[in-house]
Amino acid sequence: MALDEIDRRVLRALQRDGRMSNAELSEVVHLSPSACHRRVQRLEKEGYIRDYVALLDPRKLDMPTTVFVEITLQAQAEEVLEAFEKSVSRIPDVLECHLMAGTADYLLKIVAENTEDFARIHRQHLARLPGVAQMQSSFALRTVCKTTALPV
Repeated sequence: MALDEIDRRVLRALQRDGRMSNAELSEVVHLSPSACHRRVQRLEKEGYIRDYVALLDPRKLDMPTTVFVEITLQAQAEEVLEAFEKSVSRIPDVLECHLMAGTADYLLKIVAENTEDFARIHRQHLARLPGVAQMQSSFALRTVCKTTALPV
């Protein structure tokens, strides 16, 4: 199903504030509450709205350090990729893991308390990942922009 402009307004509003009541949302998108509720239900059912979450502040939780880790595997065989992906998905400090095109096979985004905490994550988890040939870590100095909102 194609999205119309009202659907897009609903999605933009919910990306800004997922806790907004249906009454508030209906005012923002200029629909009756019942029509708005039906739209949201349809967007959820069709998978446009996947989840509702609370976005936490990593600094308040003493995890201000973001590390990007490029990983190159020893081989590209399906069983090597599957073993790596299964193992990396179990590491709680890994926020994102992307299969890449380019020089690295995977790019990981990791949060840590500080460099010592990242060293622990590296020793306990990253160094034990199966099939890894090479790893390169880069520490983010400052986050210039960050959003979870998709441009709809």
